Amino acid sequence: MIEKTLAQTFGYDGFRPGQEQAVRAVVAGRSAAAIFPTGSGKSLCYQLPALLLPHLTLVVSPLLALMQDQLAFLHRHGIAAASIDSAQSREQTSETMARAKSGELKILMISVERLKNERFRHFISQVPISLLVVDEAHCISEWGHNFRPDYLKLPDYQRQFKIPQTLLLTATATPPVIADMQAKFAIAEGDVVTTGFYRPNLNLLVEPVSGFHKQRRLVEWLADKAGQPTIVYVTQQKTAEQVAEHLAQRGFPARAYHAGMGHEPREAIQRRFMGGELNCIVATIAFGMGIDKADIRNVVHYDLPKSVENYSQEIGRAGRDGQPSDCLVLANRDSLNVLQNFVYGDTPEREGIRCVLDELLHAGSSGQWELMLNQLSDQSNIRQLPLKTLLVQLELKGIIAPLFAYFAEYRFKYMLEPETLVEKFEGERRQFVEAIVHTSVRARTWCTLDFDALYQQHGADRARVVKALEYFQEKGWIELESKQMTEVYSLLDSGFDADALSAELHDYFRQHERSEISRIDSMLALFESCDCLSHRLAAYFGDRQAPQQCGHCSVCRGQVAHLPEPPALAPLANIDVHGRCAEFSQRYQQLKGGAPSTECRTRFLCGISVPVFTKLKARNIAGFASLEAYPYAEVRERLAR
Repeated sequence: MIEKTLAQTFGYDGFRPGQEQAVRAVVAGRSAAAIFPTGSGKSLCYQLPALLLPHLTLVVSPLLALMQDQLAFLHRHGIAAASIDSAQSREQTSETMARAKSGELKILMISVERLKNERFRHFISQVPISLLVVDEAHCISEWGHNFRPDYLKLPDYQRQFKIPQTLLLTATATPPVIADMQAKFAIAEGDVVTTGFYRPNLNLLVEPVSGFHKQRRLVEWLADKAGQPTIVYVTQQKTAEQVAEHLAQRGFPARAYHAGMGHEPREAIQRRFMGGELNCIVATIAFGMGIDKADIRNVVHYDLPKSVENYSQEIGRAGRDGQPSDCLVLANRDSLNVLQNFVYGDTPEREGIRCVLDELLHAGSSGQWELMLNQLSDQSNIRQLPLKTLLVQLELKGIIAPLFAYFAEYRFKYMLEPETLVEKFEGERRQFVEAIVHTSVRARTWCTLDFDALYQQHGADRARVVKALEYFQEKGWIELESKQMTEVYSLLDSGFDADALSAELHDYFRQHERSEISRIDSMLALFESCDCLSHRLAAYFGDRQAPQQCGHCSVCRGQVAHLPEPPALAPLANIDVHGRCAEFSQRYQQLKGGAPSTECRTRFLCGISVPVFTKLKARNIAGFASLEAYPYAEVRERLAR
């Protein structure tokens, strides 16, 4: 049956390495993990079993682009698949939910954040699911290079929705990450399928170039590659714009692509690149996730990548057709501080952690803690991603437990007269619908639900009201909107020492900071290695099968890279660091009623954004980012004197 489906539905006459083992494990009813290099066909490991399993396959994927590409592929092969994402209209979402509920859909793709949606969780709990697929599964590991706290909850969701088995997919898992993933989903050793990380058609090239000469060298290197599909990766959005413009002026039609652009222009550029109308894209890492273009001949890292894992993922977009492809790093240490600053910006201040704990104790005195992430982020001056990590740490310590998330506000507009809606029901149901109509506060068009009034006057609980509203929407009687996501936790242990716990959690984040900085060091060590780059890269991911010498990387060609140091900077001792943040300190004092900490002023001078800077419009204050070229730790030390 497996071979028949492979041939008839997908048109393949055989499996690629590792695919068959993973597919057979899933079809036999076991959980599995498929750890294959980028472009090695991981998606087939769930697409084929989904057609043979009795119920829905639910795919959790971190990015919209990943979903769209895979959906297009599934639709081309006549497979009933759909996604639910924030770009869709309510009508599209409702239609997809109806198709999943009726059993018509075989595959449903969602983002991990969708599972926080009260309405979605209520819906999905009513749908029989055969398989949970976790794409980019390394995101579940705190040791992984792209840890996403929400992923930690996936094992709980699997139990909650009674999903019998899981398939984990990733291209970038080191041995500790694999062990972590395996333990969290109880996957047997024999069902962890790895195929090796060596790609014989990729020429890994590292060329030491000073920052001053990088643009010129890029133009020279691309001179004989005109017309070849190429991605040039940069760290910052402004660099993407500058390099794309420089290439265009030198006769290489190139376009920038980054998260600061609108959705429409980004989509248009991606379509032109995929269709072969545009051959060169200069991009931040916002581009490439899920890009399945087989003939990308060149991937250039104009700036250093963020880690070995990111490097592996980004070069993995080249040469998926098996043809030789070049992966060049224009390497120097100029942007090293920018990379490190990204890391330092994610470490919360101890005072911010204490602020969260105080808020928890104060609000949780009733046994429940309700929070809105954006408000708590502003209040504590902790970025949202590390704040999510902090909340997960409090869960793991048994201090809080997630109860549910809900939208603080539901509103709807009538698509028919309220009286007509009420008349569709009889008896107790009619009374219930009348209660909804009478307690909803109506503006000109939209009505806002008053859950408290409904409960106090009619004893109607929230879940029943939400279910009724969804039913009305399904029938086309109302249009429903929900907003202001509120997360509700129960406080399990209020007896903790807030001072001691703040210190402990701050140490945890500092440890994570050191681990991320050492990840950057590992990357530098790879690029300056005297050993074969292909072998060294494979070994990093635990692959001992790669040849000792590939014969086609820059080291095997006799060119060991020695990265040039960045241009000499004026000694920090000669700079008036306190004077540079005087105006900022004054504005901060006016807003907060106290002086900014050393950490806060260091972030200001190094150009690292935190929530309070948005309120202060810190980017417009003299001195912001004026020391971004200096090592963060040295600026901090200088300010502390």
